[in-house]
Amino acid sequence: MRTNSRLTAAKMLQEWFEKDFFPARKLIHVREDRAFVMELVNGCVRRQLTLDWLMDALMHQKPKAFIRAVLHVGLYQLFFMDHVQTYAAVNECVNAAKQQAGSAGMAKLVNAVLRRADRERETLLDALHKERQALQSSHPDWFMERWVAQYGADEANALANWNNEPPQTILRIEQSRVDATHFIDELRAKEIEPVLHPASDSEVFLVVPRGVNVVDLPGFEQGHFVIQDPATVLSVDLLAPRPGEKVLDACAAPGGKTMLMAGRMQGGEGLTAMEYHADRLPALRDNLRRLEMEQVEVVHGDAREPTQALGEGLFDAILLDVPCSNSGVLRRRCEARWRIDQERIDKMAILQTAILDACAGMVRAGGRLVYSTCSLEAEENEELVHAWLAKNETFSLDRFVKAFPPESDTDGAFAALLRRRS
Repeated sequence: MRTNSRLTAAKMLQEWFEKDFFPARKLIHVREDRAFVMELVNGCVRRQLTLDWLMDALMHQKPKAFIRAVLHVGLYQLFFMDHVQTYAAVNECVNAAKQQAGSAGMAKLVNAVLRRADRERETLLDALHKERQALQSSHPDWFMERWVAQYGADEANALANWNNEPPQTILRIEQSRVDATHFIDELRAKEIEPVLHPASDSEVFLVVPRGVNVVDLPGFEQGHFVIQDPATVLSVDLLAPRPGEKVLDACAAPGGKTMLMAGRMQGGEGLTAMEYHADRLPALRDNLRRLEMEQVEVVHGDAREPTQALGEGLFDAILLDVPCSNSGVLRRRCEARWRIDQERIDKMAILQTAILDACAGMVRAGGRLVYSTCSLEAEENEELVHAWLAKNETFSLDRFVKAFPPESDTDGAFAALLRRRS
């Protein structure tokens, strides 16, 4: 019997509503209609504010979590998924309510609300377009306000709209393992047409169709590619690790930048990858094994106290890809917009400064350090770096680079190259 994809999505959204727990791991294991279920769940989480507004306009009472989830699934299809037929969206959501709620009354409610939404679609959209931009784009008000202040209204709106698009699936070809032209030919032989992403001159990034299961692609087990956003290149380009150097990736998992550096160091000899979260180490080691980069030393350690795991040795170059608010990856981390607030940004800045303080002491004289985040917030980026340099005169700022998603068509990123004076 075929699984009701809307029911699968609604159950996950119910868990999100009730427990504030985003079911990322459950999504990974979905096999039937995987791409569709992922788009439903991620889309409904992104559009939560707008979907609640639509639901409130269509009914008077506040439904329980599961019915709210079913209605969100239905409304998302009606208003944000042009390729889904209306009858399919409504009927399958009604069937989901019947299967799970065990009540004909709940199914009738879902049917009535969704059919009314379809009849009144244009009126509702006209009313929505008169609402504040934060509600239209389903972002917290304070987020939109700070982005307008920082970037201006047009850029803030462009960023919010970019965040609401489903993320691209992007592969970086590991050119030390396979010729790029040969790999592209292998994809085309499987009737997969990749699109070259222009973000990097040194690396080859390919956008593949959404819904492709990357573990089934040719060359996965052979380490011919990794799933990686082009924004990750910014910090590695700045650090410019070279063969023969002693290099530290201090906050390494999930390992995309580690593998990029290992490739540039001709296999990774001299590169140490340290990670605080022990449960992320197996995936990091597995990726390095798959790419035959096991010369990289993997260490469990805290970047706030690096000498406890690494001893007193010094490094030629250190990458600090520090934990951050994730405000630059809201397209990919759809739930993050509802978790970030000023208090979280302030706490992140304290943690980031502590890591920078601790790891800077492990850079040799004349060596270099790159501080990077996937945040767009100045408190975690320029302001933090300048404040830190004012108290640490042995380092100087060489330059910094940024990626602003609507312009770069990549994740948001910030990276600053700091040099230790000889």
